[in-house]
Amino acid sequence: MTAQVFIDGAAGTTGLEIADRLAGRDDLSLVVLDESRRKDPAARREALNDADAVILCLPDDAAREAVSLIDNPRTRVVDASTAHRIAPGWTYGFAELEPDGAARIAGSTRVSNPGCYPTGFLALVRPLVRAGLLAPDVPLTVNATSGYSGGGKAMIAAFEDPQAPDATDTAFRLYALTLGHKHVAEMQGHAGLTHPPLFAPAVARTYRGMVVEVPLPAAPPLEEIRAALKEAYASSPLVTVTAREECEAMSLLTIERQAGTDRLELFVFGNEERRQSRLVAVLDNLGKGAAGAAVQNLNLMLGLNQLSGLRL
Repeated sequence: MTAQVFIDGAAGTTGLEIADRLAGRDDLSLVVLDESRRKDPAARREALNDADAVILCLPDDAAREAVSLIDNPRTRVVDASTAHRIAPGWTYGFAELEPDGAARIAGSTRVSNPGCYPTGFLALVRPLVRAGLLAPDVPLTVNATSGYSGGGKAMIAAFEDPQAPDATDTAFRLYALTLGHKHVAEMQGHAGLTHPPLFAPAVARTYRGMVVEVPLPAAPPLEEIRAALKEAYASSPLVTVTAREECEAMSLLTIERQAGTDRLELFVFGNEERRQSRLVAVLDNLGKGAAGAAVQNLNLMLGLNQLSGLRL
């Protein structure tokens, strides 16, 4: 039986990416509202309740409203906003993060899609906290840079359209300088940390791609870190830990390395003598950081192959 899927917010950057991954599949059928009905409350309510599964690609308040419009216990929801990432009653949609993560998602009707930056940070940090290699009260810094598509249509226009109100010709810029970014609570909570990490995000002049780095000035032995990460993701077809020999041979790492895929690649660089390490995650901010994760969660919730529609 073909599952009916409705993308609420399908005209946005993430919604378009999700629709592209779902196109042509014979196990799903997309519920599409034409332009005249897309903002009609009655039409949206009908679509939300008729669908077997809904993916929300909306601002936080609109996502909460959409959930409130669903008045049946059957419709499953994947929320790609930040509204429910630490909310009670919602399952965190990072299938690989915990040993039972995929099973919990499969059994849930409400799943919150992870943020792109938290995906990289948590993939590196959570297994080390769980293994006792990092204490929950360790102070951590996360330095991260995203392609400008992560800022949605307004930021895309700013980087691509010289006539846009916020047009810019910069190559690289920092933001969230007051250290109050909404991803911090998500990172702290799902990593199991006592203190919020110091989050230092930036955006670069590249459409897609992401590098997330967690430096450890007093690191555990590098092979113990690598072994813990390899054990955590041993069965994952999407998350890989790069071998020591390859890390040691690398002289640079680009933000676009996983652009266009739904994979997540982890690296352990370091200096054993100095007990210093640079843990790095590379992903596509629109892939495993957004649309790819949403499709993976949808597949799990509907009992389908979790890799269906993904870009490997």
